[in-house]
Amino acid sequence: MLIKGKAHKFGDGISTDHIAPGRLFHLRSNLPELAKHVLEDADPEFPNKVQPGDFVVGGKNFGQGSSREHAPTIIKLSGVGAVMAKSFARIF
Repeated sequence: MLIKGKAHKFGDGISTDHIAPGRLFHLRSNLPELAKHVLEDADPEFPNKVQPGDFVVGGKNFGQGSSREHAPTIIKLSGVGAVMAKSFARIF
């Protein structure tokens, strides 16, 4: 199976706060709406650039930080096909 998509590169230490901005916590009961803001604190243009099947490429300790259980879900809801990183935070 061949997988195609654009790779969106991020550095080390992308936190769950970068993935699911805390200022939008009020959207936690509306995950499709929250997904429209995925990773915008790491790259403000990411929500507009990401296309179904694209990849997120992270560095070390992807998903570190506070326990935002919505973070992986909204990545998936945004259409990202896979997340690849050098390492993932235990909490993520």
